[in-house]
Amino acid sequence: MRGAVLYGPRDVRFEERKVPKIINPTDAVIRISSACVCGSDLWPYRGIQPIAQPTPMGHEYCGIVEEVGSAVQSVKRGQFVIGSFFASDNVCPTCRIGYQSSCQHRELVGGAQAPVLRVPLADGTLVATPHLPSEDLIPSLLTLSDVMGTGWFAADAANVKLGSTVAVVGDGAVGLLGILSAKQMGAARIIAMSRHASRQKLAREFGATDIVTERGDEGVARIKELTQGVGADSVLECVGTQESMMQAITATRPGGHVGYVGVPHGVELDGEQLFFSHVHLHGGPAPVRRYLPDLIKLVWDRKIDPGRVFDLRLPLDQVAEGYRAMDERRAIKTLLSP
Repeated sequence: MRGAVLYGPRDVRFEERKVPKIINPTDAVIRISSACVCGSDLWPYRGIQPIAQPTPMGHEYCGIVEEVGSAVQSVKRGQFVIGSFFASDNVCPTCRIGYQSSCQHRELVGGAQAPVLRVPLADGTLVATPHLPSEDLIPSLLTLSDVMGTGWFAADAANVKLGSTVAVVGDGAVGLLGILSAKQMGAARIIAMSRHASRQKLAREFGATDIVTERGDEGVARIKELTQGVGADSVLECVGTQESMMQAITATRPGGHVGYVGVPHGVELDGEQLFFSHVHLHGGPAPVRRYLPDLIKLVWDRKIDPGRVFDLRLPLDQVAEGYRAMDERRAIKTLLSP
């Protein structure tokens, strides 16, 4: 088969790779229905997160089970399944409290920008849909593998509740789906921080009530102005830079919560400043598996349509253009069809 392989900064190639096979009895092999490019894929693509060798790319996936190992019991051939970017057994003490992305036996799932994927720990990782979905649901179901689950975790970690005032730092796919998540959780006011007209439009359609175009200290001042000098109850940090993290913390009211899900690069916190801020911080790699059953139901019942973040659709063999478009901010998120 052929799949995406990253060789170095801005060097993605679509080339021959071995077809994945069952290695362990707990594995499953699935045929990918749709794949995509993640914003976090841009860190190694840009050379900010170096790679040691050519690396198969892609960690968001959904598709049809083709083969299962002898120990797999919860999924079977022919089912449509979705899984997290971290495989988990879903039975260890950490999984049982809902943090499957820190499973004691976790494995990173990679190489999903290809026609076929091996998923370890299939029983604890994969969740099947009620039956085979219609084609129009597949993009939204795919988002549950990462960006929708991550946006939901950002809102959950930020303690979004009925009536909350929420600010969202970052207007990529995760930030936009954080807005959708906050709306679903009952937020009364959602402030989106965005400078891009197409993203502002989608943010409003997902539930944003206010748009702030300023960044840094000016952005914080604008949020304080919108909240009568108090700050937001909940702030979702969906970027991962020093500026975005400090913007999130300083825009939060005392006693408020920051849910941070942007993969940190060069982020350092001032302990004394944090101490006197009285701000709760919670985040990390999203425990997508915790939310999958409920999010599948929301998509299946057509209560949410997170697949709208895909504004560029390409055949899988044009994956390099998908990366370029996102790197140059010509696209929010690229959907890839095998």
